[in-house]
Amino acid sequence: MKHVKKTFLVTLVALSLPVWAGGDSSDGHSHGAPVPLPVSQGVTPRATAATEEFEIVISLEGKKMVVHVDRFASNEPVIQAKVEIEGARLKSVASETTPGTYVLDVAPPLPPAKHPLTISVEAGDSVDLLTATLDTSVSATNEVHAHGWSEWVVLGISGALLLVTGILFAARCHKRAKKGFDDAQDRIA
Repeated sequence: MKHVKKTFLVTLVALSLPVWAGGDSSDGHSHGAPVPLPVSQGVTPRATAATEEFEIVISLEGKKMVVHVDRFASNEPVIQAKVEIEGARLKSVASETTPGTYVLDVAPPLPPAKHPLTISVEAGDSVDLLTATLDTSVSATNEVHAHGWSEWVVLGISGALLLVTGILFAARCHKRAKKGFDDAQDRIA
């Protein structure tokens, strides 16, 4: 009987080790379809536009609208250009902060909506008009974090195994203490 209890306890601990390690007994490799990566929580609203001459990326970073302008063919930054933005209650010329990066202050914050923008780029002899839509309606930081059922299953199983292990350990200690007490009384008598 003693051998059975030890085997049971060793098996119980060995089977619960993957749960303690995070619930996944694999080596991290999966042969199924690739799992899509979660969207980063720090994503700012962005818009892109391109023509044969220029390519732009617009991002809203706090109270500033940042416009990155480069040549479509070579991907080199467009320097010393006049970048004018119109739309979303804006009509202003952006100032160049670094080569190819232009910034425009957005005094009142843009309300959540899809804002159509018209961007005029004048660089040397090249002049182009681009359109883009800046979507500020969906913010990644407003997403609610939810736990999947698999997390609860792992937590439930690990809790149940911990409870059973505790009960068996307490019973074993109680039995040893009782046996030790009986042995001591036999020696006295």
